[in-house]
Amino acid sequence: MPVTLAQAKVGMADHVDQTVIDNFRRGSMLLDALTFDNSVSPGTGGSTLTYGYTQLKTPSTAAFREINAEYTAKEADREKKTVELKIFGGSFQVDRVIANTTNGQISEVQFQLEQKIAATINLFHNTAINGDKGSAGFDGLDKMLVGTSTELNKSADTAIDLSTAAKVDENYKLVLDSIDGLLAELDGTPTMLMANGALITKLKACARRAGYLTHGEDAFGRTIESYNGIPLVDLKYYYNGSAEVPVVPIVTRGSSVTGLTDLYAVRFGLDGFHAVSPAGGKIINTTLPDFSTAGAVKSGDVEMVAATVLKKTRAAGVLRNFKIK
Repeated sequence: MPVTLAQAKVGMADHVDQTVIDNFRRGSMLLDALTFDNSVSPGTGGSTLTYGYTQLKTPSTAAFREINAEYTAKEADREKKTVELKIFGGSFQVDRVIANTTNGQISEVQFQLEQKIAATINLFHNTAINGDKGSAGFDGLDKMLVGTSTELNKSADTAIDLSTAAKVDENYKLVLDSIDGLLAELDGTPTMLMANGALITKLKACARRAGYLTHGEDAFGRTIESYNGIPLVDLKYYYNGSAEVPVVPIVTRGSSVTGLTDLYAVRFGLDGFHAVSPAGGKIINTTLPDFSTAGAVKSGDVEMVAATVLKKTRAAGVLRNFKIK
């Protein structure tokens, strides 16, 4: 049965699990809106978690015909694919003396738990965009969309320059036309437009100049700013162990064109872009340190088992090469 994190929370007796899921939802508009198909069972021996699906690449066509003439046969193009669910998250350790000493605002266990949730969210964001199952994790949208009809403005030589306020004034109409061109290639209105914070700021400036920037609020009281009703979502940063980098990277392409980045448009749904998780299990598992047993240092962890799939190539698209620096 497909579920969202909000639906997964319903019926949970453990208040810790409820709180952790709420923290995932608060920390990620992507995870909050994403549908999980919790239907994957371990294979023989319980060693694999494989989700099989069929991706529609080219839809079928219809045509007129004359009397006594046959139709020209043309079939829809689909491709069988699989994705391996991945286990990700992390653990932390807390000394019982530190755990029993609070600073009046937040306990060490709560602090470490919240930081591990944030790290797991950022890892999921990074993999959903940049993932490559050949190296680690699962394939992300950047790889899924290469060479598709919804990968637009692929050449750095045609970069859309938004590097300064003057360039925003000069090119905001081109930006809006380009976004509308991307939306026209999709099979429906996307759930959200995703990018890094720097590009989101530029896009809001463009939408504001044209009167297309709208405002709203979600269930957690977060302000939602949208382009013509489609939420603009900042996927924030990923800490790679040495530095924080934007989940949607800012790169150099072509003949040394610097400061380039991309915009992703995604429609969520079981027939579009969605996540998969194990059958009958919780999407997110949490273990808190147990200080009631012997031992000075106790461990806790946060863990997800999931992957993402794209059932239709036209359920997602990317508009590449915005120059923001």
